[in-house]
Amino acid sequence: MKGSALVATLVLIMGAAPVFAQQQPPAGQPRPAQPAQQPPATTQPPAGQPRPAQPAQQPPAIAQPPVTQPPPQPPAPFPAGAKIAFFTPQAVFQQSAEGKAALTRVNALTQKKQTENADRQKKLAADQQKLQTSGSMLNDAARAQLEKDIEKQQVDMQRFQQDAQAEIQELQQEVQNEFVKKLSPIIDKLANEKGLYLVFNAGEAGLAWAAPGLDLTPDVIKALDAAAKPAAAPKQ
Repeated sequence: MKGSALVATLVLIMGAAPVFAQQQPPAGQPRPAQPAQQPPATTQPPAGQPRPAQPAQQPPAIAQPPVTQPPPQPPAPFPAGAKIAFFTPQAVFQQSAEGKAALTRVNALTQKKQTENADRQKKLAADQQKLQTSGSMLNDAARAQLEKDIEKQQVDMQRFQQDAQAEIQELQQEVQNEFVKKLSPIIDKLANEKGLYLVFNAGEAGLAWAAPGLDLTPDVIKALDAAAKPAAAPKQ
């Protein structure tokens, strides 16, 4: 099993889209007004003319009984004598305690940077609005200083966004490497226990079909969570 292949697969889960990719309208610029929707005009019949017949009211719908979901099926047993198997790293990452903790770390940092960026945008928008509405009442020195401050904020915001994106991507790479480091010995252990020759990465192997019993994903999640639990203290 190649660790680099696992990292490439996990990148799809962590998300590679820029955190600040969505472009906002220039701060201080009013948003274009949306045209008000006019209510549909009701046409009244001329005086003396009979009113058109109203459509007949439909009878109330009959309540349908709730649809019961079939009970979950037990996992298929591992085929006796099988020498190959596969697992899905995406499912392991999303369902295991280790993966969920890693996602929480990345999401927390992302949220922090987005909040800081929003605060910067709010300050910049306020200064731009001040310049637009009150700039003519400021003296030359004050107006020049405000324009200089706005320009500096714009440069600082662009640098902040670039640094924040790099910091988030660095953390993503860190948690991916840590996850693969913990995952690799578990795959090795399961392969040795079952006497396997090959274990495929379903996210990279392009499997068109495989027997359900060959899927080691539940076993990998169970073993990964068990390894993450602290050892119980010995009884006195």
